[in-house]
Amino acid sequence: MSASAAREPTVLDGGDRRCVQLLIELRRLTEALAPGTVVHLIATDPAAPIDLPAWCHLTRHAYLGALPGTARPTYALRVQAAVRETRADSPWRLSDR
Repeated sequence: MSASAAREPTVLDGGDRRCVQLLIELRRLTEALAPGTVVHLIATDPAAPIDLPAWCHLTRHAYLGALPGTARPTYALRVQAAVRETRADSPWRLSDR
């Protein structure tokens, strides 16, 4: 088993925040994490199951899906090395750089 496979996932507890705010926080978090790190995002916003996979597709992070059997809705993604940069204030839009 590799060291990255043995690591615990990084958890971002979004509480009842809207996906707009969660994506801003998630963007900031993924920039600070090493490629291969798994992130578990806890999000009660009903748009999360739509917005998170779309954001992962846009940025090229790997969406791993909803985690079954969790007390609150939790979604997993894997941080990728070669991603598309998005705007800090609008992480659903690609950066102009």
